Amino acid sequence: MKKLVLAGAFGALILPMMTLAAVAGPIEKACNRSDRSAANRGVCACIQQVADMTLKGGDQRKAAKLMNDPDRAHDVWISKREADDAFWERYKAFGQTAEAYCGG
Repeated sequence: MKKLVLAGAFGALILPMMTLAAVAGPIEKACNRSDRSAANRGVCACIQQVADMTLKGGDQRKAAKLMNDPDRAHDVWISKREADDAFWERYKAFGQTAEAYCGG
């Protein structure tokens, strides 16, 4: 009986973590959809890990939209809005960290 209770408790703790780990974030999804030759599941998962450490959810969603839309990225880059400038600095830092952490 003790083993059954412990197994149930263990499952209750581990299952949600396994479910969360299996769900790709917005950066990972965009990376996997990209046509870049260096993009593969491992690299995309690594880049998502860096995004989780460096970008909040809204920034991740915005960055994911920019990954496959160079025109939109350019518009944000040249924007004179303070919010876009602040985002671009965070995005650049994320990109530099991802390159260093996940490889070229």
